[in-house]
Amino acid sequence: MVDIHCHILPKLDDGPKQQLDFLAMAKAAVQNGISHIYATPHHRNGQYENTKLQILGSVAQANHLLQQENIPLVLHPGQELRIHLELFHSIEMGEVLTLDNDGKYLLLELPSAEVPNYTREIVYELLIRGIQPIIVHPERNKSFMKSPNLLFEIVQEGALTQLTSGSIIGQFGKKIKAFAEKIIEHQLAHFIATDAHNTHARGFSLYEAYETISRKSEIGVTSFLKENANLLLLKEEVKREQPLPFRKKVLGVF
Repeated sequence: MVDIHCHILPKLDDGPKQQLDFLAMAKAAVQNGISHIYATPHHRNGQYENTKLQILGSVAQANHLLQQENIPLVLHPGQELRIHLELFHSIEMGEVLTLDNDGKYLLLELPSAEVPNYTREIVYELLIRGIQPIIVHPERNKSFMKSPNLLFEIVQEGALTQLTSGSIIGQFGKKIKAFAEKIIEHQLAHFIATDAHNTHARGFSLYEAYETISRKSEIGVTSFLKENANLLLLKEEVKREQPLPFRKKVLGVF
């Protein structure tokens, strides 16, 4: 399996602090059935700054260590970029790292409590530049939970989304789990990833998430989500479905 969002690189953000912790995470990922991970440290989130060159160097070192330790896992460079008004200046300054550094897919993080009013404009401008934004963990965003059609509109604009495996299996609570399920039902989800930070509270649960989706969703949904991660790895066009708007209140929270 392919994990497109993970904080596995040591000493860069709120992921592993030491090399041993990194190796423990790598082994746990392999045990969960993961063979390829996009290492995506936080950047410009108000706490961490991890620019393209820093991440590329760290990924190269990490892959060398994995080979030395005979751990069958390959890391790919990426970045979890917090949306901000000067995002395009950050791109021009060479700070921003797309997945695999190929200029195509970019993990875009929104603040947890809001959807900035310039989000759709940023999505549009990224797409104009040939960069496909992937909105990470929208199921954990309070504004989306309150007004889910905001997410529908952003996907209609052209954004893709990535749900967190822990949300699918209930690690973040019942409301987030239920909202993640609604996002899938409304064909607004394109990837599942772990967003793993360690081996315990924020560990690897990709296999469990896919199993949960297989039990609760229509036939083919799990294959669609798995295949999209593989297509991204192969640098091929990912699949989309026609997004469905939220037409009535669900769960009593919207």
